[in-house]
Amino acid sequence: MPDDAAPGVAEIMAARQRIAAIVRPTPLMRSTTLDRMIGAEVHLKPENLQKTGAFKIRGAYNRIAALTPAEAARGVIAASAGNHGQALACAARVAGIRATIVMPQTAAIAKIDATRGYGPEVVLAGADYQEARAAAEEIRARTGALFVDAYDDPFVIAGQGTIGLEIADELTPDVVMVPTGGGGLLAGIATALAARAPNAEVIGVEAAGSPQLSASLAAGAATSIACPADTIADGLATGRIGRIPFASIRAHVRRAVTVDDFEIGEAVLLMLERLKLLTEGAGATALAGALKIRDELAGKRVVICVSGGNIDINLLDRIIGYGLAKAGRLTSFTIDLRDRPGELRKLLEMIGATGANIRAIGHDRTRRDIPIGGARVTLEVETRGLGHRDELRARLAAAGYRLDGDG
Repeated sequence: MPDDAAPGVAEIMAARQRIAAIVRPTPLMRSTTLDRMIGAEVHLKPENLQKTGAFKIRGAYNRIAALTPAEAARGVIAASAGNHGQALACAARVAGIRATIVMPQTAAIAKIDATRGYGPEVVLAGADYQEARAAAEEIRARTGALFVDAYDDPFVIAGQGTIGLEIADELTPDVVMVPTGGGGLLAGIATALAARAPNAEVIGVEAAGSPQLSASLAAGAATSIACPADTIADGLATGRIGRIPFASIRAHVRRAVTVDDFEIGEAVLLMLERLKLLTEGAGATALAGALKIRDELAGKRVVICVSGGNIDINLLDRIIGYGLAKAGRLTSFTIDLRDRPGELRKLLEMIGATGANIRAIGHDRTRRDIPIGGARVTLEVETRGLGHRDELRARLAAAGYRLDGDG
């Protein structure tokens, strides 16, 4: 396969044979919850359950397995926000090849630690993926290691395209929603389905903080965004579409759906709570896109690609907190009380009587913005939903308490 040509279905089928010993197919999953929410027949492709926690092992191992002996002797180097680095490090370890992974200094700690766990040399450089890539290119020039691009490599694209073959093996979809950063996954799946399920519409879903797909489709050429990529879907924050994958994307993909971080976070929480699937921001982006265009998907057979599950736990905690607050299941407020015996107990008993649960409480009588003889109480309270939250606040207000906070 030429190093600068987009792979076709023959190359994707060859990749399937090449990676079969390492990469296990991920069977499609059904969800009646999503069927009801979207109004469609929804199938999930759970690549978060794949080896290394993401689809990236497919392309990485295909690239490693196709190296010539001379290339293997040079070792490999890559830039990655996390998933590509983990996958390449894992594939290199299996093949006994030296690997160096350059990651942004802002990469999630969990992804840095997981990458190191596979045994490569890990270098932290730059504030984002593009700066890490520039640092990796400098190291490549000094050491002679082979640079393995996360998405702008035909062997990598062909490996990712095996997902499309697996989808077509199980069913004939009407629509396939694919998270999109650099374009390798979208290009591979679209190429495979163009051959195996030509009537399926393949839609790329991008993060609003890294909208290079929509920019590229509008321009008709692989395009970089002008501003730095910024999104909780860090696996999609490439800042540009690869030239090689865009050749396939332009031929087979007609549209992009853009979702913001709030929509992505809600999709992460939905999959965790209702589907029992832990996903990262990038992994939940296709679901966020499907929910956004649910009216267009009604009655169709839809496949949603869940691309990865390697989420930073601190980020997950913030997403959960935001989601609970939006759903009315977690509310925070402050109340000023007279600082005398029994006042705090009276307040807490009233909250408890509504069935709400106090999660955290602060009591401050030394603030200079409250009267002497007063105290400010800050409460974080668990409620059953928006109606219960509003009932709690209304009861407190009717009892004469003045509430300030997020309700």
